[in-house]
Amino acid sequence: MEQNKLLSMIGLAKKAGRAIVGLPMISEHISKKQHISQDEFLLIEASDTSDGTHKKISNKCEFYNIRSVRIDSTCSELGAALGKSATAAVAILGKDMCHAVLDKINN
Repeated sequence: MEQNKLLSMIGLAKKAGRAIVGLPMISEHISKKQHISQDEFLLIEASDTSDGTHKKISNKCEFYNIRSVRIDSTCSELGAALGKSATAAVAILGKDMCHAVLDKINN
């Protein structure tokens, strides 16, 4: 997977209004939804999140049956792609955008 293309696609998702940035906002979004389709929601986690943050993300994803991916980019790199100084996680919304991001992850 080429990280620059992946990070560019994640940045594009944010610009298109198809991303939720930061664990607090993601958790709030998940808690408000009764059912989240795996095709329409993808949680992306930075590689250098703390053990506690990783456990929190993993537990929430497992409980709500949400697809998540840990990428080889740091919190700083992920944040820079989103116009932030750093972020541990971002959620991608929408079937088409999720598939586009997954294509970049799998290639």
